[in-house]
Amino acid sequence: MSHTDFGVLKGRERGNWIRLRTVILLRWGAIVGQLSALVVAGEVYHLQLEYGLSYLVVGISVIGNLSASLIFPENKRLTEAENLLMVLFDLLQLGLLLYLTGGLNNPFSVLVVGPVTVSAAALSARSTIFLGITAIAMVTLLARFHLPLLTADATELHIADVFLFGNWLAIVIAVVFLGIYSRWIATEMHAMSDALQATQMALAREQKLTDLGGVVAAAAHELGTPLATIKLTSSELIEELEDRPDLRDDALLIREQADRCRDILRSMGRAGKDDLHLRQAPLSTVIHEAAEPHRDRGKAIHFDEFPEDGHSGAQPSILRRPEVIHGLRNLVQNAVDFARANIWVEASWSDTRIVVRIMDDGRGYSPQIIGRIGDPFMRRRRAQGESSQRPEYEGMGLGLFIAKTLLERSGAELTFSNGTDRSDDDPEMAERTGAVVVVCWPRAKIDARTGDTPVPTGVNRPIEI
Repeated sequence: MSHTDFGVLKGRERGNWIRLRTVILLRWGAIVGQLSALVVAGEVYHLQLEYGLSYLVVGISVIGNLSASLIFPENKRLTEAENLLMVLFDLLQLGLLLYLTGGLNNPFSVLVVGPVTVSAAALSARSTIFLGITAIAMVTLLARFHLPLLTADATELHIADVFLFGNWLAIVIAVVFLGIYSRWIATEMHAMSDALQATQMALAREQKLTDLGGVVAAAAHELGTPLATIKLTSSELIEELEDRPDLRDDALLIREQADRCRDILRSMGRAGKDDLHLRQAPLSTVIHEAAEPHRDRGKAIHFDEFPEDGHSGAQPSILRRPEVIHGLRNLVQNAVDFARANIWVEASWSDTRIVVRIMDDGRGYSPQIIGRIGDPFMRRRRAQGESSQRPEYEGMGLGLFIAKTLLERSGAELTFSNGTDRSDDDPEMAERTGAVVVVCWPRAKIDARTGDTPVPTGVNRPIEI
C-alpha cells in the first residue's frame, strides 16, 4: 500500500459530515438571542424600532427550523451546497436584522464574523471566500444604508463617523483574519487526523503480515484431524489387503504421504500466535527484513553491524514489532527513492542504547523543510526531472510521518540531518552526503532478552497430530 493512498480530505468532503440537527440547534440558539435582544430593547430601553419587521425576520428562521425538523430526519448529513446555503441564510438574516436596527451603529454587528468563521472551519475554501466577500459587502452597505436607531424620545442613536469607519474596518479585518486563522487551524487538525489514520492502517497491514504465523498454526491445527483420519483408515486398509499386494502398496503410499504431511505441518507449526521466534529476532535480522522489499530497486544497500566503542557484547536480540519493521522500511524506502546509487544502513549497540543509521548519497533534505520533517502532508518543491524519477510518490511527507510516529511509539528518538553537515573528516563517510536518519532506542525499551519487555526463551511447542 503506497502512501499516496491516504489523501487529505478536502473541505468539500468534510462539509458533508455536518448533521442537519447540529445546524438546527445552533440556529435555535441564535433565534433565542435575537428575540431576547429585541425584548430588552423594547421593554427595558424603550427603543423605537421596526419591531414588526424584526419579529418577522426572526420568524422566518423559526419557520425554517421547524420545517427542516419535520421534513428531514435528525441524522441527515448536509452536502457542501446545502451547508453553504444554510450559513448564507443565517448571514443574510442577520444582515437584514441589522438593517432594521441601526446597521453598524448596533453593537451586535460584530456577529457578522460568526458565519464566516464557521464556514472556514467546516466548508471548502471556495465557500469560505464567497461568504467572506458577501459579509464584507454586507457590512459596507450597512455602514451607509440602514434604518435609524431611535430612543423613546425619538433621538437618533449613532456613533461618530470616525468610530463608524473604525467599526467597519474592525469587522472587515476580523472576517479576513478569523477566516484565515480558522481555516489554517482546521486544515492542520484535519491533516494530522488523516495522517494518524494512515499510520493506523499501515500498522494494521504490518500486523496482518506478522499474524500469518498464527494463520499457519490454525491451518495446521485444523488439518490435523483429517490427516489423522486418513492415516487410521490407510492403516486398516493395509491390514485388510494382505492378500491384495497391489492395493496394499497403494494404501502404504497413502499412509506415507499422510505422515509426510504431518511432518511438514509440524515443522511449520507454532503454538498459536505465541511464536517465540516471531516475537524476537537479532537486530541485523530485523533490519534486513525491513529493507528486503527495496533491495531490488536498482540501488545498492550496504549493511554494517558493530558494537559501539568500549562495548564488546554480542549483537542484541530485539523485539520484532510490526511498528519497528514498518517504520524502518519507510525510512529505507525514502533513502532508496532519493539516493543516486548507494544506501548505508548501520546498526550499533551498547549497554544502554541501540542505534540504527540510514544514509544515502543523494542530495539530502532541502534546507527549507529540514526543520519540519515528520509533519504530515508536507509538500516539498521538486527538483528538475524528479517527477520522472518518482512518478508514484507525491512528496507529501506522509511516509516519514508514519515512520516517525511508529518508531516513536516503540520508544525510539529520531533525528534528521544531511551528510554534508558533518564536521568529521572520515574518508569512509565522504560519499554519504545525502540524508541521514538516526533512530536511537534506549536498550531497555527494545531488547528482547533484558529490559522492560523481555520475551520468554525456549522451544516452540509443536502441533500435536
